[in-house]
Amino acid sequence: MPDLSLRFRAVVLAAACAAATVACTAAPPAPPRPSAPAPAPAPPRPLPTPPPVVPVERAVEPAAPAPPPYGAAVAARFPDPAVRYDTPGLRAGRAQFTTQQELQELMRSIAASPRAPSTPTMRLLSIGHSQRGVPLEALLYTRLDNTDAAALAASARPTVLLIGQQHGDEPMPGEALIVIARELASGRLASLVDRINVIVMPRANPDGAVEGQRVSANGIDINRDHLVLHTPEARAIAQLVRDYRPMVVVDSHEFTSLGRWQQKFGAVRRFDALAQYAMTANMHPFITRAAEEWFRVPMFDSLRREQLTAEWYYTTTADLADKKVSMGGVQPDSGRNVNGLKNTISFLLETRGADLGHLHAQRRLHTQVIAMGSLLASAASRASDLIKLRQFADAEISAQACQGQVVVEAAPTGGEYRLLMLDPVTGADKPLVVDWDSALTLQPRKLRPRPCGYWLAADASDAVARLRAMGVHVVQLAEAASVQGESYRELSRTSGARQDARGTIADAAAAIAVQVELVSALIDMPAGSYYVPLTQPLANLVIAAMEPDTQNGFVANRIIASVDRLARVRVLPEAKLTAVP
Repeated sequence: MPDLSLRFRAVVLAAACAAATVACTAAPPAPPRPSAPAPAPAPPRPLPTPPPVVPVERAVEPAAPAPPPYGAAVAARFPDPAVRYDTPGLRAGRAQFTTQQELQELMRSIAASPRAPSTPTMRLLSIGHSQRGVPLEALLYTRLDNTDAAALAASARPTVLLIGQQHGDEPMPGEALIVIARELASGRLASLVDRINVIVMPRANPDGAVEGQRVSANGIDINRDHLVLHTPEARAIAQLVRDYRPMVVVDSHEFTSLGRWQQKFGAVRRFDALAQYAMTANMHPFITRAAEEWFRVPMFDSLRREQLTAEWYYTTTADLADKKVSMGGVQPDSGRNVNGLKNTISFLLETRGADLGHLHAQRRLHTQVIAMGSLLASAASRASDLIKLRQFADAEISAQACQGQVVVEAAPTGGEYRLLMLDPVTGADKPLVVDWDSALTLQPRKLRPRPCGYWLAADASDAVARLRAMGVHVVQLAEAASVQGESYRELSRTSGARQDARGTIADAAAAIAVQVELVSALIDMPAGSYYVPLTQPLANLVIAAMEPDTQNGFVANRIIASVDRLARVRVLPEAKLTAVP
């Protein structure tokens, strides 16, 4: 990460001066340090939604505990915490974690709780349906009487969005967010709502949860669908982010402890928690710096105080011959990276146990609660700074149109890393030196001049709808115009599965891989066609969607029919334009 200290401090000072309307000295202050965390414990055009199908919920039956998949020495490394948590899914003898019916009843009960002076305003948000017709819901907590999205977005309090169980076979985030939801309503976290608004979405993939599968009902990995929005589940999350403009988004998951790790490295994964913030091309550097200093460092400190272990998120492929270990992917497709391009502090939180059933459930839940509690506390302690940071990043990104270069494609940096794991027999630490793909520093693979915006043909209305669903400003030409720019000339095309750090992505269809060259041209923009300006805060998200020769863009995923249906605009157009609702 570049040394941005002086500029970062100067920006914080300038924002504070502007907000206070008082004279300030030009000298930058000492670098701000995160406050100690509080005690832990006209809408856009709609996209088509599949018709609802009545879901089938399996009965809950008592079950004997499954035997541990490893010996006592490894199990001893993960003792239960002193605190005990009570959720439907953690009660003795349960075969399942919390069912969808139990979760819905709990959320309605919390939302209907009597209001007292010490409790926040709570509202149940209905944000769509899953592919099988299950309601997708979230709980909103605020001190405002008006809970409309516009009122929250205009308030002086930043909003934090917590999302659980995008992968249906990773149940612990849903259990943890039940605990968090209760604590925000009337427990130790309720006081944080004095300074922030909070939205809790415990289960983003109810269909996958019923089936015990990672993907959605139609086989798509929802957490790789946040740019192209094929699934109603990803669209529901996009709607929350578009409407409520959270400054912090936490996407909570679980990772496997054994499986390919034992097969590849002869070891068991050691850490209670893994975390990574948004790391993709064109991230604003101050967003990255704030994620590190204001959030990740305090979160890891909070976990250590609870004698819980933490490390950067890492993964590997299912190919047993591939010994490489990678940090999380750098493609702009996951919730973590797409929300980062929306200028949020965007975190992936993962805790151990996707393959452990109910084993170590209390410790795993405790890890989730401590980590998310710390992130909430950091947001509350930095509330005013977060507002200033968002304002600055939005303004600076908007001002970059037509200037400099933009990274179209980037890759992680290879190297070695000393990774601690556990010996599966003795339970002792097993240090390994692994080939490591680091996402902390990205290597640009493809650079292009940053355009002023993109032209889209009139028949690209599906692409426009998806951009609008993410909050992107799009205008339509009321009259024909011509403007200097660059068209794309297709050189070749193939098709194949999209790839990430884990391997092949579960997707609706094979992506189109095209090779292009830029051709300087006078772009004819007929009446009824569209213009997507980069003079807006979400400009870097637009670039990720529009450039055709990347695996995550709209051309690769058949949302834009061909490369001749879009072009790069290099001069601000002088034409009559109307905003697309």
